[in-house]
Amino acid sequence: MNHTPDTTTSAGNGGNGGNFDPQQAAALLDQTTQQARRKFEPYPPWLLVIRAVGVLVAFGTVWLSVRGQHPYKHPTAAAIPVVITFGVLNLVATVAVARRATAGVSGRTEPRWAEITVMVVVWVGLFAVMGALAGAGVSPAFVYGIYPATVPLMVTGLAWAGIMAARADWRACGAALAVAVVGAVAASAGPAGAWAVVGVGLFAVLLGTAAAIAWRQRA
Repeated sequence: MNHTPDTTTSAGNGGNGGNFDPQQAAALLDQTTQQARRKFEPYPPWLLVIRAVGVLVAFGTVWLSVRGQHPYKHPTAAAIPVVITFGVLNLVATVAVARRATAGVSGRTEPRWAEITVMVVVWVGLFAVMGALAGAGVSPAFVYGIYPATVPLMVTGLAWAGIMAARADWRACGAALAVAVVGAVAASAGPAGAWAVVGVGLFAVLLGTAAAIAWRQRA
């Protein structure tokens, strides 16, 4: 006896030419969206948490090395290896993760040479000004304390906020502005206290950013 094929069952089981029911389609769309958000996010939450801890340790070490200086001179040699190690590890991890996240990607998430050039010029300018201030005999409390702890945050934070605003990436723009605010607040804490304020402030900004990204990925 010939039986009529159950086309409804075949479609529901994903047979050739079958259709998803609304619940299956919604679940698949949600899963795909979450995967895409994780893939194209150049700074995953776990990396930002590690950076937050590293920033706290690095700036905390500098603060411990200068808090007893009266008058203020400069961070001691003991703090330099910690700061350099953090800087190198942070740079390597950030570049590696960003390159992996944006491999083969074009558009808003693709690194742009103009943006990279702007930030490089900003950093070179900051170091050049610091050298000029030292050469002009400006107080060590400013040249080796307030300036390196606060001015780079304010200048680079505002520069990056402008770049992110041009991309319409408002979360990143807000984080960059928060970094600039941390620098501005730290400037009033004195040459030694500025390092502590920056460490705690950046720790909070990075953790907040990590939480925002994690929430967005799960939304």
